[in-house]
Amino acid sequence: MGAQSSKDRLSKADVEFLMMNTRYDENTIQEWYKGFMADCPDGKLNTTAFMKIYSKCFPSGNAREFCDHVFRTFDSDKNGVIDFKEFLLAIDVTSSGSPEEKLNWAFSMYDVDGNGWIDLFEMTRIVKSIYKMMGPNHRADLLES
Repeated sequence: MGAQSSKDRLSKADVEFLMMNTRYDENTIQEWYKGFMADCPDGKLNTTAFMKIYSKCFPSGNAREFCDHVFRTFDSDKNGVIDFKEFLLAIDVTSSGSPEEKLNWAFSMYDVDGNGWIDLFEMTRIVKSIYKMMGPNHRADLLES
């Protein structure tokens, strides 16, 4: 029984990859992994589960469209699911990344078609999805300020 087939722990290669490409140590990576596997026993986070988790942060709004944009950005290999490595790499950038890394991540979210440019249509789609996610009460707050 190799470490690769165990769902309890990540493979040594995966831990080393994540230690090299994130700001996390091995223990922190393993803790994140345990939580991820508790929520996603098959090791894959699909759009439905992602939306369910994300919507808890914005109970008064409709997070569906915004979740689609965030999910697309997390799903770096574009296979329709977020695996643990994609998840932790995105969490690292969004929570601990440098301003440039965060800006690059945000740019890739706004660049819906992936052509390297953000056009008015793409910007409008993202901004509308943010307003929908925030819900009616928060939208009024923004308009007043």
